[in-house]
Amino acid sequence: MTPKKTPMRMCIACRQMKPKAELVRIVKTPDGEIKPFAGNKVNGRGAYLCGDIACVNKAAKSGALSRALGVSVSEEVYEALKKGCEECEG
Repeated sequence: MTPKKTPMRMCIACRQMKPKAELVRIVKTPDGEIKPFAGNKVNGRGAYLCGDIACVNKAAKSGALSRALGVSVSEEVYEALKKGCEECEG
């Protein structure tokens, strides 16, 4: 029997392929709401980021998250991502 394949996704900031479980999913719902740290069950357009503050800062500076979701992302979303990443690391 062949081993199960690990799903891989690309971080939108550092452009590295990593296992899906190691990345944070951000979703734009059909209502237009942006949900950071959304699980895989939330419907909508998704984007993946590494779980570290450096990638969040890079995505904020380059506008990668806005491009990936197709909508402008507010500073509150980036602050929530930074806070969540700090809790994961600490």
